[in-house]
Amino acid sequence: MRAARNGRRAHRQAALAALALCGLLALTACQGDEDAGLPGAKPGGPTAPSGTATASKAPKPSASKAAPKPTGTATAAKKPASPAPTATCDHVMPIAPDLLALRRYTPEGGSHNLIVQHGNWSCGSKDTEGATFEPVGKETFIPIAETAKITATAPIVTGLEPKPITLHELISWVSAHPDSGLPFRYHLGADGAIDTLDEIYLSD
Repeated sequence: MRAARNGRRAHRQAALAALALCGLLALTACQGDEDAGLPGAKPGGPTAPSGTATASKAPKPSASKAAPKPTGTATAAKKPASPAPTATCDHVMPIAPDLLALRRYTPEGGSHNLIVQHGNWSCGSKDTEGATFEPVGKETFIPIAETAKITATAPIVTGLEPKPITLHELISWVSAHPDSGLPFRYHLGADGAIDTLDEIYLSD
C-alpha cells in the first residue's frame, strides 16, 4: 500500500513540474510576442539602440563660381551722334513740269529758241530755306513766241520786283550772260511755243 501511495505522489509531482514548465514556456513566448509588436523591435528579441549612431547627412552641392561683378570703372556705351536735321524734299519727280534753267538763245530753224535744262528745287519748294534749283538731264531747246509775256527780276533788271520785259531784252541779256542757269516758270501755248515766261528771284 505504501509503495503504491508513494508512486502516485511521485506521479503527481512530475505532472505538476511539467505543468509549471509549460506555464513558464507560455509566459516567455507571450512576452516575446509583445516585444515583437513594439515599434523598432527586431526579430529575434529586442536590442538596445546604439547611443553613438548619427543621422546620415546628404552631401552638399559643390559651390559654383559666382559670376564676376562689373567693375566700377565701366561706362555706358555712347549713342551714335544723330545726323544733322535736313530739309525734307516733297517732290517725287526730279523734273518739274513748269520750271526750267535758262542757258542760251539760238535762232536756228528761223524762229526764236531758248536752250534750256529742266530740273527742280533741291528740297521741292522755293520756300524751303536753303533750296537751290537743280537742273538735270540734257540741254534742249524750246521755241518762244514773239509776243510772249516775260517778267524778270535781278540780275536781269534792277530791283527785286518782277518787271515786264520784251523778248528782245531777254535775248540781249542771255547772249551777254550765257549759261547763267537762272530759273524760270514757263507755260506753253497751243502751238508748243512758250507764251509766258517768269523769272524766279534767287537770293544771294
